[in-house]
Amino acid sequence: MKRLLLLASAITTVAAIAWLAYPAKAQEFSSLPFDQIAIGYKVAPVKLNLTGLDPFLVGWGSYTVNVTAACNDCHTNPPYATGGNPFMGQPTKINVAGYLGGGVSFGPFTSRNLTPESNGLPAGMTFDQFQQAFTQGTDFDNAHPQAGPLLQVMPWPAYSKMAPLQVRAIYEYLSAIPSVKAPGAI
Repeated sequence: MKRLLLLASAITTVAAIAWLAYPAKAQEFSSLPFDQIAIGYKVAPVKLNLTGLDPFLVGWGSYTVNVTAACNDCHTNPPYATGGNPFMGQPTKINVAGYLGGGVSFGPFTSRNLTPESNGLPAGMTFDQFQQAFTQGTDFDNAHPQAGPLLQVMPWPAYSKMAPLQVRAIYEYLSAIPSVKAPGAI
């Protein structure tokens, strides 16, 4: 109970500071789920680089990527480290060496690398490109031309209905994770 009160106090303090420091964004901040942001930081399996990023959105993006969207399952090859596969009754241990680096084969398609490229952008995409790929399925790499102009798995139906700020949070989180070059990833 004491720990929960401390967490609630910390979140309230951060929210108040944000409200004062960013008055132009006050309405945007008021809609952020601070409980999910706190959990997002707890469950992030890799060290985050917050330089130049919005820490609130990074935390919420982590929550979405790691708790609700399960991006690791398709974008990390293999998703779990040796001895850490929850589907085999083991305590979950994410494969941090390949975290979100892509390379999982789904028949003729391979999951994409979502980590920042040398330009610092997740999957090499600007936010506008990412949002279009994420919500509309646009394949900017044209990696599977035989299948048409769309990504063959995205947009996952539920993801295409996310609010723009939540998509931005995912993008901010992906901007904060380490780059990975997974074998066979696109």
